[in-house]
Amino acid sequence: QEVGIKVVRWGATDSMGRPVSAGVYLYQIQAGEFVQTKKMVLLK
Repeated sequence: QEVGIKVVRWGATDSMGRPVSAGVYLYQIQAGEFVQTKKMVLLK
């Protein structure tokens, strides 16, 4: 891939397609050797 900004959208659903509750969630980005874990807050 080319260098640049990438966008990932999450529809606030779990792996079964069910809506998730408001709360704090962890997400992880992996690209080659790079791995980063962060928190996000989902408000409804």
